[in-house]
Amino acid sequence: MEKSAILNKYSNDEDKLFISKILDKIKLAKTRNQIVNTDFLDMYQKKISTEILKLEKEENYIFYKPFEETDRSMLVIYPEKYRELFEENKFNYGTIVKAIRIKLPNELKGQYSHKNYLSGIMKLGIKREKVGDISVFDDGADIVVCNEICEYLINSLKQLTRFKKSEIEEISLKDIRSPEIKKETIKITVPTLRLDSIVSELAHCSRTSANDIILSQRVFINYENETKISKLVKVGDVLVIRGKGKFIIKELEGKTRKDKLVLIVEHYI
Repeated sequence: MEKSAILNKYSNDEDKLFISKILDKIKLAKTRNQIVNTDFLDMYQKKISTEILKLEKEENYIFYKPFEETDRSMLVIYPEKYRELFEENKFNYGTIVKAIRIKLPNELKGQYSHKNYLSGIMKLGIKREKVGDISVFDDGADIVVCNEICEYLINSLKQLTRFKKSEIEEISLKDIRSPEIKKETIKITVPTLRLDSIVSELAHCSRTSANDIILSQRVFINYENETKISKLVKVGDVLVIRGKGKFIIKELEGKTRKDKLVLIVEHYI
């Protein structure tokens, strides 16, 4: 399918730029007969990539992630001659992905959240797509990164005040610890299933503030940005509200005496 025809299927300029890069990766793998990879993709980018791969009838690819629970993955596209290498899981992902472990001193154990680690990395001028998931534990964190920034990141993190007393080193991919996924089940009451009503309840804010959050492109439904405040949310939908967290609408339990809807929601904490 022609590149222009594929790009015309999408209206968002940012999506078009991303799609163009994916198409170039597919072409590079075929024309140069070599293995190529992207940076780390979020769930929305993975969804778009899958659509493009299907349109191009490309079958030789894999979305690599070091552990099952991660939301961010790396797309690897390979020529036919390497199919067996990937199907038998013999490819050395250590050539494209590295892992870093930060071990906190005793006095800081349990005090750092995902935000503390990510903001530190961003402070160093590293783009978000160069970093995979950050698995946080009481004693520190395991961070997956693109191989080209590993050495720089280790040396630079040691210069930050928050990590000055920490031990920071590269570890093997097989030694990465899977994060403990913490979730809580909450119950919310809303007048309708409109997005603004649900965001208002989940973000604990007024409807006006919820509208501002939506219009500022901070809300995602099933990992796709949504700016329509009247969008109806369904059971099974995954909502991500930047700055507030990730939620899954699990069940419509019923109605209250005042005819409001009662929703069971799973919150990732």
